[in-house]
Amino acid sequence: MEFIRRHKLEIVILAILIIIYFSSRLFSILSLPIFTDEAIYIRWAQIAKQDANWRFISLTDGKQPMFIWLMMISLRFIQDPLLAGRVVSVGAGFMTLIGMYFLGKEIFKSNKIGLISSALYVIFPMALVYDRMALYDGLVGSFAVWALFLIILLVRKIRLDIALILGMVVGAGVLTKTNAFFSIYLLPLSLILFNWKEKQLKVRLIKWISLAIAAIVITYGFYSILRLSPYFHIITEKNALFVYPFTEWIKHPFNFFINNWEAVWDWLTRYMTWPMEILVIASFFISKSFVKEKLLLFIWFLVPALALAIFGKTLYARFIFFMILPLLIINAYSLRNIYLRVKNKLFFGVLLIVIFALSVKADYFILSDLGRAPIPVSDLGQYSNDWPSGGGVKEAVAFFKNEAKKGKIYIATQGTFGLMPYALEIYLVDHPKIKIEGYWPVGDKVPEKVLEKSKKIPTYFVFYQPCVTCRNAGDSPDGWNLEEVLRIKKHADNFMTVYRVR
Repeated sequence: MEFIRRHKLEIVILAILIIIYFSSRLFSILSLPIFTDEAIYIRWAQIAKQDANWRFISLTDGKQPMFIWLMMISLRFIQDPLLAGRVVSVGAGFMTLIGMYFLGKEIFKSNKIGLISSALYVIFPMALVYDRMALYDGLVGSFAVWALFLIILLVRKIRLDIALILGMVVGAGVLTKTNAFFSIYLLPLSLILFNWKEKQLKVRLIKWISLAIAAIVITYGFYSILRLSPYFHIITEKNALFVYPFTEWIKHPFNFFINNWEAVWDWLTRYMTWPMEILVIASFFISKSFVKEKLLLFIWFLVPALALAIFGKTLYARFIFFMILPLLIINAYSLRNIYLRVKNKLFFGVLLIVIFALSVKADYFILSDLGRAPIPVSDLGQYSNDWPSGGGVKEAVAFFKNEAKKGKIYIATQGTFGLMPYALEIYLVDHPKIKIEGYWPVGDKVPEKVLEKSKKIPTYFVFYQPCVTCRNAGDSPDGWNLEEVLRIKKHADNFMTVYRVR
């Protein structure tokens, strides 16, 4: 009770932030069409939930299984599979929100900075996007924040229990995505905060090294669980699609650095906005205190960002999500210090409007019309406006369910992996009167099996992406004798179209 009385204001503010968080993340959460990767992950979770032999199914595509395992749990309680998948990200974002509070409070020794850090996370446009989608990156960000918090605690307190928990947190992170290993790679740099002036320096340093090694051993112990699967080796093969292996990178060390860095900077600016970037730089001039702490947080962004720019092969904006979160803590520090130094509170209020106007505008469009949101063009295309977006899936599912009431039907899809057929399977695979099969590549003739099926039962073919002889994404190839029965426009010349095979 004494603790509650002493921290009553902080508890109230944190409770308000939590309410705002869940309201913003759950608001119209199913309005955004299912994305290609979401369909894959949810389908994997359904299969893993039904068959214990496939608990490591994600490794068949080189993806770690932690996110899939969590979705297996939510699928047991939530009927809509897309909602079940996205709720996992909402939960991960909530853990990030709490982690931001403790990280900001611990590194700058200030409850207020902790609260501001959480508030910044609530309105951060990138968090609003990824906390509402069934993608890995929100969970990766959560583990990264908690790992950094524990790393700071470890270097300041040098305790065994902290090292053990750190090992488990980072271990869970590497079971989610490979980039969680950055918490281990950056661990020696936390010695910036080590007290080099306190007595018994050698003893404390040796103890820290021993505890750091213990945390690393636990991390790799967790990761070794994946070796139980015969598909473990595919992780390395998959990583090579996104990051150049050193043997390949050394042949062209910095050929792609400029373009990659420009992409990273563009994503950072669009999601974080330029006023927030200015606050990061300003933090080093506003106050000369906590220089090491600010430097540590900046390093936690800069090193992974540079690594991505140097070694990156195929980049997506979501890759930088976990890197940006430490910068929000620096922003919280800047805002707190500006408030203390500005005597005219009206001026400070106007300053806040200027700083957050772009973020609030982005949040508004993310919640109401993502296709028009001022976020990276690549994300707009993938999640809303281009063929990887699942616009039309909901309508197609409703159409097929209605058709199945009349008898058995056969559904063929353009593609064997990805949005099709998985987006249909997660809703219709258990329907006794519906059979779904994917076809790829799609040639200049209707597949023979599809033609044979059409002679026996109503047969449909779903198109959603470009092909060689298609006029637009969603059109059937020229020469196919099909009857269009349903067409949903995604954006511009992108459609999802259902055809009946004659």
